[in-house]
Amino acid sequence: MHQYGGELLKGKTATQSTEFPCIPKCGPDKVVDGDKNTCMKTYEIGQAAPRKTVWSMIDLGETHSIYSISIDFKNQTGYELRQRGRFAGFSLYISDTSKREDGYLCYKNTLPLPPLNFNTTCIGYGRYVIYYNERLEGVKYPEGYSNGNLYTELCEVKIQGCSSSGVYGSNCSIPCPINCQEQRCNIVNGTCLGCVPGYVGQTCKDECNNGTYGPDCIHNCSGHCLNGTTCNKENGFCELSCNPGYAGELYCPKGSFGQNCEEHCSINCISGICDHITGTCVEGCLTGFTGMRCFDCKKIK
Repeated sequence: MHQYGGELLKGKTATQSTEFPCIPKCGPDKVVDGDKNTCMKTYEIGQAAPRKTVWSMIDLGETHSIYSISIDFKNQTGYELRQRGRFAGFSLYISDTSKREDGYLCYKNTLPLPPLNFNTTCIGYGRYVIYYNERLEGVKYPEGYSNGNLYTELCEVKIQGCSSSGVYGSNCSIPCPINCQEQRCNIVNGTCLGCVPGYVGQTCKDECNNGTYGPDCIHNCSGHCLNGTTCNKENGFCELSCNPGYAGELYCPKGSFGQNCEEHCSINCISGICDHITGTCVEGCLTGFTGMRCFDCKKIK
């Protein structure tokens, strides 16, 4: 498999859901110690076991552009098929936080059973790489999956990618396109993993069409921009000004009206409320006043 970037695990730390009381110890550090002969081990999970889920998490220290993940699962001569059944069904997540739910699934094993020296392309950005597996009650798993006394024994994990952010390519030397969101792009071809507001396309070079704005250009301008002019494609605000009676995308605040909402409703309007465009007193005039804006004195008969 062609590789992009370099090894990202030097000096990194790992944690795991439980630690089996091995002698010598088989704690989480074994997956990042560079030695395939030392393995971590957790308490068993299974449909009849007290525990149903297991995880192992590597903290890269900061966000990286990841290309591939490889895992060496413990082999035992004569029990290879059993070990593959214990490994089966696992998932890999990349996350910006230590919570699997905050990340995204970059690999899910089904069938065939995984090899004990596993490698997959797993492109994305994140600080944490999380291995997860489960054996839940009431779920029918494929033939070959271990359902009871499933011990997780990961011996070595390798993560390949770029140590610097905002770059891609085999040598991590090409800058991501300027309008990529958070300067994140595909490590292989440089396509953006999202655009900054106001831009769309694989490399985010295309501006939103007139009348639309925001992330993925999914929002429509308010239609209240002065003389039908368009709105800012990033935030939706009118480029020049708003039609009378509007500020931003909203009606003028209570008590104001007109161009840029700079005029104030008459103090003679009942409740101080007037039409946001014309300034006409909506609820009428206080006693003694008349007219659209209640500036005229009312004649007493």
